[in-house]
Amino acid sequence: MKKYLILLSSALVLSCASDDTYEDLNRDPNNPTIVSAESLFTSATKSLFDQMESTNVNTNVFRLFAQYWTETTYIDESNYDLTTRNIPANHFSELYRDVLYDLKDAKSLTESDNQKAMIEVLEVYTWQQLVDTFGDIPYSEALQGKEELTPAYDDAKTIYLDLITRLNAAIYTLNNSSSSPFSTADVIYGGDLSSWLKLANSLKLKLAMRIADVPSLASTSQTSAEEAFSDGVFTSNSDNATITYEANATNANPIWFDLVQSNRNDFVPANTIVDYMNTLTDPRREFYFDDNLGTSTYVGGPYGDNNSFASYTHIGTIIHQQDFRGVILDYAEVEFMLAEASERGYSVSGTAESHYNAGITASMEDWGVATSSISTYLADPSVAYTTAAGTWREKIGFQFWLAMYNRGFEGWSVYRKFDAPVLNVAVVSGLPVPKRYTYPLSEQTLNLTNYSAASAAIGGDLLDTPIFWDVY
Repeated sequence: MKKYLILLSSALVLSCASDDTYEDLNRDPNNPTIVSAESLFTSATKSLFDQMESTNVNTNVFRLFAQYWTETTYIDESNYDLTTRNIPANHFSELYRDVLYDLKDAKSLTESDNQKAMIEVLEVYTWQQLVDTFGDIPYSEALQGKEELTPAYDDAKTIYLDLITRLNAAIYTLNNSSSSPFSTADVIYGGDLSSWLKLANSLKLKLAMRIADVPSLASTSQTSAEEAFSDGVFTSNSDNATITYEANATNANPIWFDLVQSNRNDFVPANTIVDYMNTLTDPRREFYFDDNLGTSTYVGGPYGDNNSFASYTHIGTIIHQQDFRGVILDYAEVEFMLAEASERGYSVSGTAESHYNAGITASMEDWGVATSSISTYLADPSVAYTTAAGTWREKIGFQFWLAMYNRGFEGWSVYRKFDAPVLNVAVVSGLPVPKRYTYPLSEQTLNLTNYSAASAAIGGDLLDTPIFWDVY
């Protein structure tokens, strides 16, 4: 699948100080202009990918929460301090302001049903990220600007059910509408509606499997997963929802800005993932990590400790490249979800073992591992589905987590759902992995009544309060 280069002018980089000033976001009182649906769609897409790709500790600490990386000089975030840098507020604001608001405006400016369906898919993806980060969030009363400055929080489970309904409508439209899609404005698939349909179904599968452990939603999970599979999910890495960053300092992958342009050495791979991969002689190590300590020597920094950059393995060189691709959903992720669905008895064809093997293979091929090395890895008794230690949840969860490296949010979510693998307690704080972000501090001052109600509803605005689907 051809990926399109991001060609953005400064007019596409939209921001606002607060929701209540949003109505004036795109207005220059001296030179009035109208921002097109295409520009807004591109801008929102870029903002979404940038936020999920970034490793700037002010906005995204998910690689730390998943224990793929740990810190060197400044170790607050790897010890789960979210308040010093106001991290929850920055994530909250970025997704509401720079993604959802732009998508809402783009939808209001187009008459094309297919364009609206494409927007809807990205909206559903973004809403799910917010729910999976915080739990209950402003939803039905959100994005109203001055008309509603203190939106109520909706129940997270109710939001999930509505997101599935919205996806069903988008899938129907993408299957049946003849209206024009976004083309050059679509920097994911270039207007290919068959690819957007696969993305929509794969996202529906993701929502379905996330709620599979919730007793009251078991039937919804199975029905939605089976429908998604039947209608067509990702079947190869060519389907991956990616964005092509550019080999320049303007539209480079945000990881490059944080690891290279900043000229800082703030991160090393965590001993958590390095130790697991060393035990299995995992062939992805040469891509995930930099062999800076000697031939085939990989040593991760103790998670949450004050680590010396020079003493430990470094992050892989491919990840430092300006044009390293961004990903929000991929084929490996889909196959691991299908492995779980198979274990639950859902009608998704194949077996848990075949989907498990396909997930590992997809991950390794995407990173460039040789076919012979993949075969050797799959044949290892510690990896092979029939002989690997643990329950099916532990087997799938562990390999799923390994495959999500560099996709910290998904790695963290896999751990929270499967409780696998075993992750380390942070060295300095002595805290276990958080189950959620706490709400932004600004919500306590600007939206106190609704914040208090939401906090009580979820069982407390705490790091260890689980999201509703985190049953185990």
